[in-house]
Amino acid sequence: MSLPNEPTHNTNAVVRRALISVSDKTGVAAFAKRLAEDHDVEILSTGGTARALRDAGVAVTDVAAHTGAPEIMDGRVKTLHPKIHGGILGRRGIDDDVMAEQAIAPIDLVVVNLYPFEQTVANPDTTRDQAIETIDIGGPAMLRAAAKNHAFVTLVVDAADYDAVLADMRDNARATTQATRRRLAAKGFAHTAGYDAAIADYLRGEPAQHDPSADADEGLPDRYVAAFHKRSALRYGENPHQRAALYAAAEPVAGSLVDARVVQGKALSYNNLADADAALACVRAFDQAPACVIVKHANPCGVAVARDLVSAYEHAFATDPTSAFGGILAFNQTLDVATAERIVSNQFAEVIIAPRIDEDALSVFSKKKNLRVIATGDPARSTPSVPAIKQIDGGLLVQDADELLLDQAKLQVVTTAQPDGTQLQDLMFAWRVAKYVKSNAIVYARDGRTIGVGAGQMSRVDSARIAGLKAAHAGLDIAGAVLASDAFFPFRDGLDAAAANGVSAVIQPGGSIRDDEVIAAANEAGIVMLFTGIRHFRH
Repeated sequence: MSLPNEPTHNTNAVVRRALISVSDKTGVAAFAKRLAEDHDVEILSTGGTARALRDAGVAVTDVAAHTGAPEIMDGRVKTLHPKIHGGILGRRGIDDDVMAEQAIAPIDLVVVNLYPFEQTVANPDTTRDQAIETIDIGGPAMLRAAAKNHAFVTLVVDAADYDAVLADMRDNARATTQATRRRLAAKGFAHTAGYDAAIADYLRGEPAQHDPSADADEGLPDRYVAAFHKRSALRYGENPHQRAALYAAAEPVAGSLVDARVVQGKALSYNNLADADAALACVRAFDQAPACVIVKHANPCGVAVARDLVSAYEHAFATDPTSAFGGILAFNQTLDVATAERIVSNQFAEVIIAPRIDEDALSVFSKKKNLRVIATGDPARSTPSVPAIKQIDGGLLVQDADELLLDQAKLQVVTTAQPDGTQLQDLMFAWRVAKYVKSNAIVYARDGRTIGVGAGQMSRVDSARIAGLKAAHAGLDIAGAVLASDAFFPFRDGLDAAAANGVSAVIQPGGSIRDDEVIAAANEAGIVMLFTGIRHFRH
């Protein structure tokens, strides 16, 4: 049912008066000047914004003069006034009488962006009191009021929209269209939602490390909110019929793929980014020696550490040359010209990732114009733990990131045979790789390189068999290699399959009700077996 005299709202809205109060002053003076000079718009403003506009020669009325109330409490209260909020929220044609009685002038355009809370708390030197003082109150209130009343009021929260608003007003006799106002209102509510999410995240603090036997939701919030900003549109998603975009976290993450520098090549696709992230996570598990990880369809198909990057690459590639074709190659050190030349002469790759790329190496890669080359920079030495999120139909699964490291001192040797130093080193290497392989994960390794990888099978036995088949296909001998399994063997058949392949040592979590049977099978075969007490499912 319509209210008396209610307008259709399907009309343009003329802009006669604007309130401009921004933290990010990019382009605001030029925008305000066009509003005033081209469209005779009266400008209201506050504090630093008013000074910036006057310095640019724009006539400005201070909000305090407009309301008759001074700014108080060190600026905490300046726009929280009926003449401001009544001017924004008043419905034209409905609230005109009460606005006239209260001497409330309509405000038709609200240009607001908020105190830089996220940038402030990103600085490790920021105190809690400083962070609290950066929480904007009046800005979100005006922003939400304008967004709610977008039938009559135009809201701008992003300097990127200044030109679109001016074009709308130029084409519509000082007015904006309903479509523009609705789009900007949606953007405004998203802006405040993200802002509030960042504040909630800060006040909540980092999730406490907790005993897994305690309450399942300890350290996780009752309402999960997160703020991400659209960085770029992607050509499509996993498949051509799916739309996709890349969103960045509010705070930059040093060394992340999102903030990496694309040195050359075609634009990164959705699948490129997903695979590159998997490769980057795996290669950063190795920081003591030059390492190379080759990923295909989110699984490492070859991993190696060696005396130099070119050797690491050759060993990683040798694990599975077929899968490496068109793969994502990640390195943990500055990529040199020798490695670049070997890659280009040896295979087709989609993406190359390294902290830095030598100029001579870039010259080599430049011969392959479509090859994407990414320099990430070094990761931060310590970064806040970010929860892992997985969307399911109707909701989200949220958990702590899997950052648990294996303490070698806590390894339990459960067999009669004991590991020698070489075996122990290879077992630790294979365990690190298995963490980044989709479950059920089986990794054969020897001498700091993968020999065969079995990933993502419904049966752990099948993963072991596939890893063996891949090794045989690549001409690699499993005999004497070690095996890592991301979770326990539920039956002895998996261990028997490993023994049949000549495996010398196994590392696995343990914890099966049939552990005794599996240990017996290892002893029968003379295989060393270690229990970690932790698992690394990866779905």
